[in-house]
Amino acid sequence: MAPRPRAAEDSRWTALVESVRDAGQYPTASEAERITRIVLSALGGQVIGEERVALARALPEEAARVIASQIPATRRLTAAEFVDSVATRIEGATPATARWDVSSVLSVLPPLLGEALTTRILGALPRGYALLFGRADLGARR
Repeated sequence: MAPRPRAAEDSRWTALVESVRDAGQYPTASEAERITRIVLSALGGQVIGEERVALARALPEEAARVIASQIPATRRLTAAEFVDSVATRIEGATPATARWDVSSVLSVLPPLLGEALTTRILGALPRGYALLFGRADLGARR
């Protein structure tokens, strides 16, 4: 695959941030970008192996750098723990506002990732993340 031109990559990142801004109803693009970076950074530590590589390839270059810059976690966080971990990274956040922020970012990813990759990523994460990605959580109880 030929490399994408820089302007195309920048526009893909801008489109991602605008999607997050719309989903989260953030007042500015800079606020949406800040939240996007925080949530993708947290996600980068949770998605590992082949799914992590595929995730980075499917996202705009800037988002891929945020994902790839994280050290994979030694223990997978439950969805609730993941939201709590994001809350600690956002000044003044509560679990409720952090869940909003996480969902605002993760729910815009499936169209970029495609059905198959989204399903693979959710299958590799602990139960409960599907709701954060804007999907029904229909998996069997573990």
